[in-house]
Amino acid sequence: MSFTPDAESLSHYICPDWFRDAKFGIWSHWGPQAVPMVGDWYARHMYTQGHRQYEEHLKQFGHPSEFGYKDIIPLWKAEKWDPEALMDLYYRVGARYFVSMGCHHDNFDLWNSRHNKWNAVNMGPKRDVLGDWQRAAKNLGLKFGVSEHLGASYTWWRTNKGADAEGPKAGVPYDGTDPNFEDLYHTKPADDDTEWYTNNPEWHAHWKLRIEDLLEQYEPDLLYSDGGLPFGQVGRGVLADYYNRSAAKHGSVQVVYNSKDGSSNDYIVGSNVLDRERGGMSETQELPWQTDTSIGDWYYDRDWAYRPASWVIHSLVDIVSKNGNLLLNVVQRPDGSLDEIVVSMLKEVEVWMGANSEAIYGTRPWKTFGEGPTQVEAGHFKEDFNFGAADIRYTQKPGGPVYATLLGTPDTPSVTFGAFAGLAVQAIKGVTHLGSGETVPHTHSASGLSLSLPPLKPSPAHSFRVEMTG
Repeated sequence: MSFTPDAESLSHYICPDWFRDAKFGIWSHWGPQAVPMVGDWYARHMYTQGHRQYEEHLKQFGHPSEFGYKDIIPLWKAEKWDPEALMDLYYRVGARYFVSMGCHHDNFDLWNSRHNKWNAVNMGPKRDVLGDWQRAAKNLGLKFGVSEHLGASYTWWRTNKGADAEGPKAGVPYDGTDPNFEDLYHTKPADDDTEWYTNNPEWHAHWKLRIEDLLEQYEPDLLYSDGGLPFGQVGRGVLADYYNRSAAKHGSVQVVYNSKDGSSNDYIVGSNVLDRERGGMSETQELPWQTDTSIGDWYYDRDWAYRPASWVIHSLVDIVSKNGNLLLNVVQRPDGSLDEIVVSMLKEVEVWMGANSEAIYGTRPWKTFGEGPTQVEAGHFKEDFNFGAADIRYTQKPGGPVYATLLGTPDTPSVTFGAFAGLAVQAIKGVTHLGSGETVPHTHSASGLSLSLPPLKPSPAHSFRVEMTG
């Protein structure tokens, strides 16, 4: 079908199988805001007197009336960035799609933008960051996506139009008030234009121009917006065109659009793949969805402790059991490299995926997502749960086996999967522990499927393949 920019038409979108099979993506949420090494939203908070990042800016660079964000951009050199080596690592870790930052709220494009001179080809690393990532991904057969955060930039960055309220620089305008740099800092929003997405139609048109340039030049397999679908009819038009171009090229829509349901009043159910930022679902969802999260802060923060491999694995298994995908930001240093502790953590995930990815890739939800004492609360910014070996998650291959994964290493000689209680005894053909390849003795009764466990090495999770008849 051909899509038109209205809710009824867009609601007929069908998520492509490549996304449903891939399950695990890695994201590079990276750009000039990494330079100070003090975390996310730096471009906003460096203009907020009293904020930690404002104080850091004073110490590192000086006052934002004299040294502003425009002066941070040239310091982002990405001199140790090796996209091919990183992509090889990410592929080995288990990612089957990769997403590059396209433009954050700082209005700086990481591609060869036709409509914004503030871009990575002209400034900073003087490289087509998006294009280089794309080539590295495609060389390994990974699907390639781009995240755009431009839609919220117009109101998010009003702080650069301010001045200190007190102190020796009280009343001195920040550099964002300089009309010579309006093409970076935007003009000042109207006093009543304070929501996540601007109500200014001129900016709606500006967003459309930039995003269409991105889509036309790079034809990404996935586009992510940091919020709901922006700007009503304007956004619906961009989305319809995105789907139609893909259908014309492939015979069916083979692209994915991710957006959230909490930042737009006209979210259209079924029009895209719903994204949950740093959160998940409490139950299996009928439609595919995605969690986006990070092993640390979104941008490099020297004081932020990284997540362990067990957290990544537990998140992935829980999300996949409920028909979701995990998009994981791997935090890069300003120079483009990874901290050694990050590489070590990723290699732990690589080992686990090497043994257990059969329970992840190409699977679909089973009759229940799982069982166990740990309850997951649905929503954004809800992602810390104390999973253990008593928590079990299920997936299945279409027409094939069911997989049961323990989110920990049990300290008992046996375990029972209660979800098999309602099945006929003859339904179970055999059970295999994926990590070791060992056949596992089992009994099947009215209480479930009970396994006599082989000796298990400590691991964040243990997956079992359950072969079934019929």
